[in-house]
Amino acid sequence: MKNAASLAYRLALAFAIAALVALAQYWLWQQFNRGAEFIGATQSIKGFAFNGFQRDQSPLTGKFPTDEQLAGDLDLLARSADNLRTYGVSETPNLLALAGEHDLQVTAGIWLDRDQETNEREIATVVAAAKKMRHVERLMVGNEAILRGDLTPGELIVYLDKVRKLVRKPISSAEPWHVWLKYPELAKHVDFITVHLLPYHEGVPAEAAVEYALQRYDEIAKAFPKKKIVIGEIGWPSKGPVIGGAVPSLDNEARFIREFLSHPRTPRLDYFLMEAIDQPWKVEIEGWAGAYWGMFNADREPKFALEGLVQRDPHWSKKASNAGVLALLPMFLIAFFLTDWSIAGRFFLAAMIQACVSTLIVGLNVPVDYYLTQRDLIGLGMLILATGMTAAVLLSHGFEFGEILFKSKWKRRFMPLPPHAADEQPFVSIHLACHNEPPEMVIATIDSLAALNYANFEVLILDNNTKDEALWKPLEKRCAELGPRFRFFHLMNWPGFKAGALNYGLKVTDPRAEVVGVVDADYVVDPEWLSCLIPHFDKPDVAVVQAPQAHRDWETHPFRRMCNWEFEGFFRIGMHHRNERNALIQHGTMTLVRRLALDEVNGWSEWCICEDTELGLRLIEKGYDTRYVDHILGRGLTPSDFAAIKSQRFRWAFGAMQILKNHLPQMLGNSTLNLAQRYHFLTGWFAWLGDALQLVFAFGSLAWTLGILAFPKSFGLPVTALALPILGFMAFKAALGPILYRRTMDCPWKDILGASILSVGLAHSIARGVFIGLAKEKGEFVVTPKGWKAKGALAFFGPIREEIGMLVALVLAAVSLVMLRGANALEIQLWVGILSLQCIPYVASIACQIAAYLPERQAPAPASVLQPAH
Repeated sequence: MKNAASLAYRLALAFAIAALVALAQYWLWQQFNRGAEFIGATQSIKGFAFNGFQRDQSPLTGKFPTDEQLAGDLDLLARSADNLRTYGVSETPNLLALAGEHDLQVTAGIWLDRDQETNEREIATVVAAAKKMRHVERLMVGNEAILRGDLTPGELIVYLDKVRKLVRKPISSAEPWHVWLKYPELAKHVDFITVHLLPYHEGVPAEAAVEYALQRYDEIAKAFPKKKIVIGEIGWPSKGPVIGGAVPSLDNEARFIREFLSHPRTPRLDYFLMEAIDQPWKVEIEGWAGAYWGMFNADREPKFALEGLVQRDPHWSKKASNAGVLALLPMFLIAFFLTDWSIAGRFFLAAMIQACVSTLIVGLNVPVDYYLTQRDLIGLGMLILATGMTAAVLLSHGFEFGEILFKSKWKRRFMPLPPHAADEQPFVSIHLACHNEPPEMVIATIDSLAALNYANFEVLILDNNTKDEALWKPLEKRCAELGPRFRFFHLMNWPGFKAGALNYGLKVTDPRAEVVGVVDADYVVDPEWLSCLIPHFDKPDVAVVQAPQAHRDWETHPFRRMCNWEFEGFFRIGMHHRNERNALIQHGTMTLVRRLALDEVNGWSEWCICEDTELGLRLIEKGYDTRYVDHILGRGLTPSDFAAIKSQRFRWAFGAMQILKNHLPQMLGNSTLNLAQRYHFLTGWFAWLGDALQLVFAFGSLAWTLGILAFPKSFGLPVTALALPILGFMAFKAALGPILYRRTMDCPWKDILGASILSVGLAHSIARGVFIGLAKEKGEFVVTPKGWKAKGALAFFGPIREEIGMLVALVLAAVSLVMLRGANALEIQLWVGILSLQCIPYVASIACQIAAYLPERQAPAPASVLQPAH
């Protein structure tokens, strides 16, 4: 009964958390899409400018509307208007007749361009129709032909005079107001003046646009007092780039149309609203805004009513509902299963899931809300992919963040154990592989091993492929001085890098050895290393016991401080997170491995340059337990400079991709790995892939910005609704690390900043490692230098030349965009924001290189070298 009540409580609580978060996001959608109220327009519309192409049709591709489709459109428009303006008949020869069947009066357009033969055919067709059809009241000879540069004023006058002789109905030509003022001689050759009044193109704010249009109307009327004025196009787009103070939006389109229709002068005007129905094909020739001037969208749905509230997004409720439903199950599951988290923590993670799902819903609905070309769809696909990867990385970090902050206690927190009696100690073989290392550094490690407080062990010094005798002879001498427990092996022309040397060590290991220990050449170990960790192997399923990597001699140099604290973050936070579900990342130093388990999986993998991590994964796949004991039992040296840590991180990323390619079948298919272990290894690789995606996104952003600048009609700015969450995700992800550092470690804020800068500054090297690791099968193991090597003035720029190049390119892209397009548009501000955020890793890399060149500081008072971790 008690268990049933507990289960019922868990189910009710989990559902309540999921439902509350889903309802909260629905409320937020509602708040962001609250309707705007403008003056209502009760009078009917006099006329529409009309093109009848459907969403997937275009004259540019030879796809034209059928008579049935045109008839449907005309039936729709005849319900609210009596007049229609057309632009040409060649593509829709039956349009004029169909308009008559729907009792619409028509101002028939004759499309003129540079093709004289086509122009003559167009004139003949429209003139013939005008003579036969009484409902064709007027003829429009050319539409913006002078503005486009297809015809000169003189050429247009020839066509006007020709048509006037052929037909007795009034004729005109349609041009913007400034063309009529520039070429007043045109007025002598028309019966009325057709003017286009589109304040959006002139950067006029929507709230002033109607009065501005009427002022321009009055200017034309004053210039040509004896001519009737017809407004051939007047309107506002619902989407498009911001021009000056002109912001295209559904609110502003509704506002402009309503204010124009309700203006006291409008009933006395002869006008055609621009336009009846959205025309997606116009994006190719007019740019982004060209598709969005319609009163109806391309699916023939009203975009807004002429009275009442105007909803910014008519589909918001459906989107919010879909987002809530899709996120409900994962939110319920995490709230149900994470019983060791606080309720606040479960709300936190559920909210993150909901935010990610909502953002993806926005992205997936972009093709519904926007008319996208194939090129736009490719760009959108890249943006959604980037959003998805960012969300995946964010959620994995959020889970880690939540487990640190909201979990009551670790279930698998292992501590140092009481040592065995001397006569019960298992025999341990310690392997130290080195290559071209400073002998004094390696000797310090050897001497620390000689001081171990443990009776049954040996030490194998495995020097592989060091040619300079001055580097390896002192090691051989020191081992001889320490006696038979220390054995030195100099291996020349030995394959397999570090793994090859370690595998040789297994062949010459004392047969009594039950445990193999591995330590890096720069590590000074604590005397209790073996005595307090070996007892963990009393459990027969334990294959690995890992102590943290830690560092010494870092306090007096800014760059070494950055390195120390950047490493600390993983061992104080990430390793606990993975250890909780036996998904440990084994490291190649301060690690102990059961000899039988090592033999069972055939030793170290020489094909992988991250042989330590790969070995740990194979042992876990075999069903063994791995343990992390967060107690500092050895300290090494930090990488010597930024070039050194870049090389190290490149190797890690390259090796991670080798492991990913080799073990992905076990991750996704049949394997002894449980779901949690698969999760940790896959999301661990997400972090590397996220840095790689950042590089792809940077190159993609540069290419897209170039397209925006060079071909503004073909390349649009990103969708605001999708760009905003990406910026938010980036900012939120950047904040998680410092918060965790502050919560889990006694780390000053300046060192948190330094560690964060280093972590971000390594992104480019990691990205290169990922791509090369995915492309190549084999890599080269490069020893991370622990002594200063970079010299000369140009040495400063060498390690960061690629990062400098990327930074310059991104800054130039942002500056060029602002200079050529202005900074008033929200879309431009967001895109510049994205470009600026992408500069951060490259600025950070330069900061790291500067830090590496800073001088040593005065050493603090002496402190104990080895201290337990807190």
